[in-house]
Amino acid sequence: MIIGFGFGNPLISILMLIATSLISYVIFRLFSKKSFTTPKPTRSELRQYYYDQRRQVQELSSQFDLTDEEIEAKINEELGPYE
Repeated sequence: MIIGFGFGNPLISILMLIATSLISYVIFRLFSKKSFTTPKPTRSELRQYYYDQRRQVQELSSQFDLTDEEIEAKINEELGPYE
């Protein structure tokens, strides 16, 4: 965002606008680097993350890989008293 003020004759106004825009740019850069940057993960961190994701997928796949009969049995277990 550029904030600028200019008063007086046109040359002074342009110089004031340029100066205030440079000041606002510098302030923006100072705050944006500190608050919005995140460090890049290392190779070993990414490897561990993907291995954990793969393990979680395998666990969920084994838990929910059901046959039609198992699905019907689960439905009957959960809804049995309500039907």
